[in-house]
Amino acid sequence: MRLTTRTNIAMRALMYCAVNAGRVVRKSDIAQACNTSENHMAQVINSLSRFGLVKTTRGRHGGVTLEQPADQVFVGTVFRKLEAGVPFAECFANDTNTCPLIDCCRLRGVLSDALTAFYSSLDKVSLADLVAENTPLEQALLLR
Repeated sequence: MRLTTRTNIAMRALMYCAVNAGRVVRKSDIAQACNTSENHMAQVINSLSRFGLVKTTRGRHGGVTLEQPADQVFVGTVFRKLEAGVPFAECFANDTNTCPLIDCCRLRGVLSDALTAFYSSLDKVSLADLVAENTPLEQALLLR
């Protein structure tokens, strides 16, 4: 399994916001700390904002903050929101599926069970779990 770059960057951005809880952070600072372009970060932050995961503020003192406390943001939820439009395999894309084995292949069921287990595991992990008592992460992401 491979996650999209967008989801990977989104998790980095959320961890950055969690490490800097209580502070409004700029997308340029997040992009620099997360080793991505400001343009790509802006797109990711826009998505996170649309999904109610971050709050954005415009203006001179504007920036990004978590919409909810980190212990209420679960990794499974974030992944589902960001990966919802990306089918895991062709047979999961009902509208564009051209697999000739769709009516007799058992792989789709096995993959579906695996995805259920994957998300179930992620549903147990909050953003707070990822950042709490994680000194190396704090050193890498703490706004100075």
